[in-house]
Amino acid sequence: MSTLENVNLTGHLLIAMPGMTDPFFSKSVTFICTHNQDGAMGVMINRPTDLSYETLFEKIKVDLAQNELADNTVLYGGPVQPERGFVLHEPSGEWDSTLSIAENTALTTSKDILESVAIGTGPKKMLLALGYAGWTAGQLEQEIAANSWLSVQAKDGETLHKILFECKAEDKLNASLALLGVNPAMLSDVAGHA
Repeated sequence: MSTLENVNLTGHLLIAMPGMTDPFFSKSVTFICTHNQDGAMGVMINRPTDLSYETLFEKIKVDLAQNELADNTVLYGGPVQPERGFVLHEPSGEWDSTLSIAENTALTTSKDILESVAIGTGPKKMLLALGYAGWTAGQLEQEIAANSWLSVQAKDGETLHKILFECKAEDKLNASLALLGVNPAMLSDVAGHA
């Protein structure tokens, strides 16, 4: 068996390697929400859609009184259940359907969190995604062994929350690579000469 057999990547960032050709995942960063013997589940954190929070809230018939959130962009979380909302947030809070992950970060799928966000009583930091990425038992380990993904864990909660909630979507890949000590400028297909 692989040396990844007993590895738990819950709370890690999964970075697509340059060879990843699947258009769903090319250049993606996925936050792993759960990983166990049954498989893994995560939410891509750097794939903006053309949908604003305001438009999504209108579609689910919730009045978004918090106007400062109206222009925030909903993310594409992955190809599984793309019609369903997944809220990655901090702090964990008390919602109907919440999974605690790591570093006071949680994933909620129940509508009550959006209703709280709409009236200003929701979590301090959040991102809203449609759909998620899922792997069957052993699939993620096989893909990592095949060099499709790099995984990295933030050194602390503050660093993780900065990447998840403060970085712009287009900066999250570079911020995640930086956790590995990789300067994205070094990843080039052009050779340099001294």
